[in-house]
Amino acid sequence: MSMKKAHFEWDEEKDKENQAKHNVSFSSAQRAFLDPHRIIVEDVNHSAKEKRFYCIGCVGEGIMTVRFTYRENVIRIYGAGYWRKGRKIYEEQNKVH
Repeated sequence: MSMKKAHFEWDEEKDKENQAKHNVSFSSAQRAFLDPHRIIVEDVNHSAKEKRFYCIGCVGEGIMTVRFTYRENVIRIYGAGYWRKGRKIYEEQNKVH
């Protein structure tokens, strides 16, 4: 995935809800995609019509998990937070101790 051509979008109300619930804005969540060691995992438990994914990457001092989908070359963010499960996957995949 080339970050130079990546375009992001999100619902403003969803962004406000996410900030209130997880203290993370979707604008800052974009930075997880810049981590060269990021991990992209398909959300196989989601039963929506479109495929959904997780991007797990380092943002600031933490490992952020960003929930997103692709829509015509646009990355649509619909959730983000610093969740333990994402950090564990990131550390296992990148052999961080």
